[in-house]
Amino acid sequence: MNTTLNQKVKAVAMNIRKRREDLNYTQEYLAAKLNISQNAYSKIELGYTKITVERLFQIADILDIDLTNLINTNKAVAA
Repeated sequence: MNTTLNQKVKAVAMNIRKRREDLNYTQEYLAAKLNISQNAYSKIELGYTKITVERLFQIADILDIDLTNLINTNKAVAA
């Protein structure tokens, strides 16, 4: 079960990264909007940092995407 959960976390992280890249936003830009360091934001995209629901809503808002699209693990592109 833990492996499945880790895969889902990585899939959400990939969805965030893909949307950011589609919008041509830098990690620095999102980090500034979230009031965190670029290094901390990078860890979110790599799936190393567990994020709160509040942070997930903030990211979805900045990326102008519905939250359900970010957490849809069936759409994630394999790395």
